Amino acid sequence: MLTFEQKLELIQSFPQLTRKDVSLKRVNFQYEESQSDKKNVVYHLHPNGNGFVYAKGIKGYKTDDKGMVNIREFSADELSELINKSIELLGREYEVEVNTEEFEEERWANDEGHSLNLVLEDDMWNVYAGKNLDGTFPSYNEAKQYLMEEGFRKRYY
Repeated sequence: MLTFEQKLELIQSFPQLTRKDVSLKRVNFQYEESQSDKKNVVYHLHPNGNGFVYAKGIKGYKTDDKGMVNIREFSADELSELINKSIELLGREYEVEVNTEEFEEERWANDEGHSLNLVLEDDMWNVYAGKNLDGTFPSYNEAKQYLMEEGFRKRYY
């Protein structure tokens, strides 16, 4: 079993990850380039050596209901391999199929509190800032990519 310091050193060797100190001397490491709403690769690494790595959908790992794997007993090689797989998983761009018959509208917001609405109109995907048209796209995925590049994330009501 690796110590907290050994795990910390190994995790910090991944330049893609950003350290975030949280309560009770625990540490999270986030992948800012994540293509999903999930950003935590390493979650609540604790000085007692306990911690979790996001692995939902990665074969060969038993995850909890949040998609996390406990890394308390992991070796350096096992931890490094899992972190690499997690970064790869979160970095994937997913094509999303949208049921256009049921689609009404999506609200997207950024960290500054601005919001945009994505609306399907006449087989085109329109992005509105209030009543003003901000952009028009031929597919949902192109509209989604634009919104994400502009720093917006889909919000759920």
